Amino acid sequence: MTARKTQTMKPATAAKKLDVYLPATPAEFQDGVVSREELNALQTDPPEWLRELRKNGPHPRSVVAARLGVSISGLARAGVTEALTTDEIDAIRTENPAWLEHERATQAEVRRQEAELKRNRS
Repeated sequence: MTARKTQTMKPATAAKKLDVYLPATPAEFQDGVVSREELNALQTDPPEWLRELRKNGPHPRSVVAARLGVSISGLARAGVTEALTTDEIDAIRTENPAWLEHERATQAEVRRQEAELKRNRS
């Protein structure tokens, strides 16, 4: 019987699964490979650097979009292409620019249509 090979992933894949911005992670995380066991350990008992990144950012666009209630495409249409910190996200929420209201309305309409399609399929 052969031993099971340890499953590993690239740092970019692990960062995506952890919902963190890869360039903001420590160098040893970026330069290595992450095993499935290491990823599980990071998820269940995150080290300080991971807790800090999740709390304050910078956050990847998927997290920025979710926190603002818009799509990633909506961020791109608004010209937001970089990772943002929690403070920057909060500032956008406070300012509530016209593009944010428009993109939130667009996102709400898309969700409404998806829910309607799901109901019609049932």
